Amino acid sequence: MLQLILEQTLNGLQFGLMLFLLAAGLTLVFGIMDCINLAHGSLYMVGAYFVAAATQAADSFWIGLGVGVAGAAVLGLVLELTLFRRLYQRDHLSQVLATFALILIANEAVRAIWGPAALLLNPPEALAGPVEIGGFFYPAYRLLIIAVGMAVALLLYLLVARSRVGMWVRAGAANREITESLGINVRALFTAVFVFGAALCALAGGLLGPLLAVQVGMGESVLILAFVVIIIGGIGSIRGALVGSLIVGTVDTLGRALLPSLLRALLPADAASTLGPALASILIYLLMAAILFFKPQGLFPARA
Repeated sequence: MLQLILEQTLNGLQFGLMLFLLAAGLTLVFGIMDCINLAHGSLYMVGAYFVAAATQAADSFWIGLGVGVAGAAVLGLVLELTLFRRLYQRDHLSQVLATFALILIANEAVRAIWGPAALLLNPPEALAGPVEIGGFFYPAYRLLIIAVGMAVALLLYLLVARSRVGMWVRAGAANREITESLGINVRALFTAVFVFGAALCALAGGLLGPLLAVQVGMGESVLILAFVVIIIGGIGSIRGALVGSLIVGTVDTLGRALLPSLLRALLPADAASTLGPALASILIYLLMAAILFFKPQGLFPARA
């Protein structure tokens, strides 16, 4: 039982850190730039397709990952220059409608280019096997995902909280006119933030591709989880996005793995088999409701 808990905790950590890659870009665009981007999950999907297609063409996962992340960054640049610059000054309803249209366009474009079937994306051969940790074996590729997630979290913290660029971005979001009067190009900063968020989406999609199916519509479910993360952590807070991601990833993974077994020990088998999966699937939403009841602005609000 202890081994199962340790293994599922590592799975939750891995899942949480991948959620953080999505939630970090989303909280930058939503919390700092005040733009609701429902198409954030579509960038995750398109990035995963870019990585899978490039990996098949180059026969190398690492080349495919680099090409896919670069391709998603270029796509993010095009979208920001052509569409999102016009949405920043619009109301949230206009942003929701425009980015929802992008979801539909992205799904149909992916279906037209790659077809309706899922693409196969395998992990690198060197990381395909397990490694021994504390007496049990754990997939080496999942450990790589954990390491990449932690490295990106540290990089984002240093970039947003400790660098001059991060200070400029926060200042531009707080008062654009005064920031521009000081000689800072806020428009270019916002473009760079959006492109960086798109690259993080593709990185998450490429790393999760070997574990999940690379298929049309894969971004919608993960987008909901990303919004849950930034609401729990606090809109606009990178630290909140990290903590919220780890909470959601761990609670969701442990809940799905352990809750049905616990209910079988307390309830009749038929009731436990019905209630267990249903309760596990809504556990993170119950957690979100409980956190918002006590802290409506999230655990680490950006302006605290």
